[in-house]
Amino acid sequence: MKQTREQPASAATDKNALTQPFLKWAGGKRQLLPFLKTHLPSRYNTYYEPFIGAGALLFDLQPAKAVINDVNPELINCYHVIKDLSTDLVEDLKKHQNTKAHFYKTRELDRSEAYQLLSPVERASRIIYLNKTCFNGLFRVNRQGQFNVPFGRYKNPNIINAGTIQSISRYLNTADITILNTDFARTVETAKRGDFIYFDPPYDPLSETSSFTGYSLHQFGKAEQERLRDLFDALTRKGCLVMLSNSSTGFIAGLYADYNIIRVPASRNINSVASGRQKIDEFLILNYVPQ
Repeated sequence: MKQTREQPASAATDKNALTQPFLKWAGGKRQLLPFLKTHLPSRYNTYYEPFIGAGALLFDLQPAKAVINDVNPELINCYHVIKDLSTDLVEDLKKHQNTKAHFYKTRELDRSEAYQLLSPVERASRIIYLNKTCFNGLFRVNRQGQFNVPFGRYKNPNIINAGTIQSISRYLNTADITILNTDFARTVETAKRGDFIYFDPPYDPLSETSSFTGYSLHQFGKAEQERLRDLFDALTRKGCLVMLSNSSTGFIAGLYADYNIIRVPASRNINSVASGRQKIDEFLILNYVPQ
């Protein structure tokens, strides 16, 4: 497609290095930021990220206008609380202890009626605490939607991280950021020619046994991957600039055969066995030619 760029990509005026992911996240893009940034369009208008996760690229770019979304309601609650109630969140995080007993007591809250009585601040505090102290920093739920990752036994996890939380809060309130909790396709309904969309969906599994499906109750199988490709096509026809990350599988290569597919070396770190955490290629797919 012919690339259309109407305005320079812009960042919030108070761009701060402390504005960075506040959670560990399976599939997070911190390690790939240098590569992603060399493949960005040089000019775009609104930034969209329908699978925001920990927000590594968003917080690095700090665009002046963005629409972010995730299907995980607990994650999106964290973003809202950090934006509107960051001081209360930092204070609530101070109550948590890095002990096995406190971890399991906190984890078990979503098995009881008491969970429904938690305030948004308490829910966000719980998720951040569990994420920082659970095994391998995973967010995983069972079929009932209950957090089920075991205790991680870290010596000094950075549970509170007040500087990062306050910096993110300032960014979310300074820039024009819309925060959604909906389907990925609905997130980009307002996208126009010259806008930039970065898709980082749940990856197509490399094998039948490698699929990581505990991120939320919503499964992301072949049909969803195909629906995402159809959306990629539709956004291309509208003149949007689209970048997508996914596994380097034959299925994904076939779906995006008409686009610019770049092979990227990356590490997979959600395997519980150390030998399974190895360099493995993934795809970066573009509908434009990076400058």
